[in-house]
Amino acid sequence: MALCVGGALPVAVHAQSHAATVTQMRLEQGDDGVYLAAAVDFELPTLVLDVLDKGIAIHFVAEAELYRQRWYWSDRRMAQVSRYMRLAYQPLTRRWRLNVAPVPITGSAGFGVLLNQNFDSLDEALDTVKRIGRMRLGDTADISDEVVHPVVFRFRLDTTQLPRPFQIGVVGLADWDIAVERVARLAVEHTK
Repeated sequence: MALCVGGALPVAVHAQSHAATVTQMRLEQGDDGVYLAAAVDFELPTLVLDVLDKGIAIHFVAEAELYRQRWYWSDRRMAQVSRYMRLAYQPLTRRWRLNVAPVPITGSAGFGVLLNQNFDSLDEALDTVKRIGRMRLGDTADISDEVVHPVVFRFRLDTTQLPRPFQIGVVGLADWDIAVERVARLAVEHTK
């Protein structure tokens, strides 16, 4: 009987960082309400690109919360909004499709989808995903005229919307962890 004892050899592992960053955030007051505009910067890992190339959709979620500061108690949440984005490759047309909705996009029926866009390249589609424009936080009358408002903005890759076999496979993989949260005190900019 032979006994083989092997030591673990150090292996150079190239750790890739897929961290997302919020590059811009601002509050805008329009004629019909207060809006949040934000820009996110991230790169899709190779594993996620492979899944997209196979025609499997990935989902992104952008969420924002606006608070009113109170010195005597915790801040009061004045508004909350979410935007759900579904990005998929259409192999027959060789185009990228982006669906945007205020509710999670489930199934292929597309109920509740506000916007459908087609793109010739993945870069064009991702540029649209990275620019979060005009998320309506509420009516101007509902949001106080304070000088600055605490705002929490979150952006993430939603792995719960993947097909079940992929949900099991992504647990613990850093490639699927694209998320960012930013808290800022923003003044409302008046737009014309």
